[in-house]
Amino acid sequence: MDIATLVGLLGGLGIIIAAIATGGDVMLFVNVPSILIVVGGTFMVTLMQVSLGDFLGSFGIGMKAFFYKTDDPKKLIEEAVELADIARKNGLLALEGQEISNDFLKRGVGLCVDGHDPVLVNKLLSKDINLTIERHEVGQTMFKNMAIMAPAMGMIGTLIGLVQMLANMSDPASIGPAMAVALLTTLYGAVIANAFAQPMADKLARSSSMEKTNKSLIIETISGIQEGMNPRVLEQLLSTYLPASKRPVGDSD
Repeated sequence: MDIATLVGLLGGLGIIIAAIATGGDVMLFVNVPSILIVVGGTFMVTLMQVSLGDFLGSFGIGMKAFFYKTDDPKKLIEEAVELADIARKNGLLALEGQEISNDFLKRGVGLCVDGHDPVLVNKLLSKDINLTIERHEVGQTMFKNMAIMAPAMGMIGTLIGLVQMLANMSDPASIGPAMAVALLTTLYGAVIANAFAQPMADKLARSSSMEKTNKSLIIETISGIQEGMNPRVLEQLLSTYLPASKRPVGDSD
């Protein structure tokens, strides 16, 4: 589990709730019509922009922000160098049955062992990356759309509340509830957009970028193994995927 995402979400909402609680009755900030307008409206308008399958699937992709753990590229490089060393000394068939922690790397090694042409292997693995990124972008787009739609629905709720208030100015008792709807919908829309939807979209984009980098590193690994590249040379090549501060001594820029 990604603790940063969970702590950030709960912490952000917790601070908002704590600020509300210190100012009086928390229930003053609970209004069912406002919730229906903002939450229900945001989901329905977002659903209009995508297919039902993409809409439902996006929530599964969204869980990656909490549960997806990206492999450490430094450990991937160490594993890649070890595999390259085995293949160079004993041949590609020696890689069969080797314990490999990363599924994508395991698939690439399996293609090597099966004797597929390097061009085909590169094409298959590159296609896998592109399709994975496309699936992730669907989830990111949905949360970005929610971040746009939530404040818009909040504004709609505000206008509804103002119309109700102005239409019943002769009844003082109706002014308060109508104004509550007007203000709370704006609040709900801002909270959903800025404390949930946009951060989720940004976190998914970051996770997707890290996964793409790791898979690109793995493609370099498979190409190097098939070419019979010296493990030390391969290590230097793969180290370019690391920040300069994390590269082996003598290999930083």
